[in-house]
Amino acid sequence: MTSTVNPIPHGLHAITPHLVCKDASAAIEFYKEAFGAVEVDRLAGPGGKLMHAMLRIGDSALMLVDEFPEMHALGPTSLGGTAVTLHLSVTDADASFARATRAGATSRMPVTEMFWGARYGLVADPFGHLWSLATQVKELTMDQIRENLKSAPPMDGCGPQA
Repeated sequence: MTSTVNPIPHGLHAITPHLVCKDASAAIEFYKEAFGAVEVDRLAGPGGKLMHAMLRIGDSALMLVDEFPEMHALGPTSLGGTAVTLHLSVTDADASFARATRAGATSRMPVTEMFWGARYGLVADPFGHLWSLATQVKELTMDQIRENLKSAPPMDGCGPQA
């Protein structure tokens, strides 16, 4: 029997971030205000906790769920931080950074022109997730990027090493 079901659901990419948030409903409202997210759906379970929510930011999907400590599903605020940064490509990094900080994000690195040809900044959202906001402003070859890196100032461990 041949299946006609697409193994990757319509509108999703091969990788889709799935965030655990303490108070996912509040996170949804923040993402709408900060990043222009559009809510696609939301599924509340017993007790009203979100078991699943789907947002769209630009052409990408973002899934969210409330914390479920009994299932070891904890967000960054409960874990004391995150090792993941979500990268958001935007048409105007400066305006997007300002919008996100007005909505309640904390600046971790102001928008700066980077050695790889982008205007790039980093924010932490109120739920502990990190977001890089970037607009490509120059098309550079990898050789040009490597050369620029040699004189780039250190950037949280990503710059030239001694």
